[in-house]
Amino acid sequence: MRTRRSEQLRTIRSLLCTLALATMAVAQAAAQPSTPNRIVSLVPSVTEMLFAIGAGPRVVGVSSYDRQPPQVAGMTRVGGLLNPDVERIFRLRPDFVAVYATQDDLRAQLARAQIREFAYSNTDLAGVTSTIRELGRRLGLDTQANRTADEMERRLASTRSRVVGRARVRVLLVFGREPRALRNIDAGGGRGFHADMLEAAGAANVLADVHRATVPLNTEAILKLAPDVIIDLHYGDQLASMDMKAERSVWNQLPAIPAVKTGRVYLLLGDEFVVPGPRIADAIEKIARALHPDAFK
Repeated sequence: MRTRRSEQLRTIRSLLCTLALATMAVAQAAAQPSTPNRIVSLVPSVTEMLFAIGAGPRVVGVSSYDRQPPQVAGMTRVGGLLNPDVERIFRLRPDFVAVYATQDDLRAQLARAQIREFAYSNTDLAGVTSTIRELGRRLGLDTQANRTADEMERRLASTRSRVVGRARVRVLLVFGREPRALRNIDAGGGRGFHADMLEAAGAANVLADVHRATVPLNTEAILKLAPDVIIDLHYGDQLASMDMKAERSVWNQLPAIPAVKTGRVYLLLGDEFVVPGPRIADAIEKIARALHPDAFK
């Protein structure tokens, strides 16, 4: 009986806390300025965009997975896609929150509290610059946002112009696998920004006919695909303990693959390859340099 009563009391306290936070947020929303001044971002790519267009000083909270730009290092962390810390978000008194479009519960709570949201969806390459422009419009930073997007598009056009007319090598892009093993392999399919990155870098994606962004593979499937080049991406926490030689050598288990035979297995390092934000132009140029080194001499 006491256990049940204790559980009921805890539930009541939790509900009262949530209600108090929501009430505070509603009061704040009523007095919101027309331009957001306290921004929380649960999306690393949006965080990078915010800083790139000059909204960094307004950011008061970021996701648990943000690493760039360096200014986010000491900021309050508010969870991520699967584990948003709603109470912490409300305590930051935001007037603008960038969330994933699939975070329905969080979006409903923000709506009830009358806090403006920016619903983000992973899209194609064109969606990166359009998202930057939309953020600028919503935050009163149109000039800075358009300048940032224009520069990205200029750099992408420059990379494309360097590789145009060159033979497109057959590439397998791997962005996930177990450390030092060829298990639980995830590769880029024919949809999404990774597919667009390969196209812009002058590659022929060996999984272009698979209409998904992510394709799980095993070694037998890779042998059948027989890519001429393998691009093996590494990023995030794995970089600190990474042994480049050991990671590259795991591909020697598949000596029959043309990419392994010719030594065209490239390990590329950095979050810019998996965070579709302002640095994606850098990522595409690095891929293009690996595939077509002569085009950059």
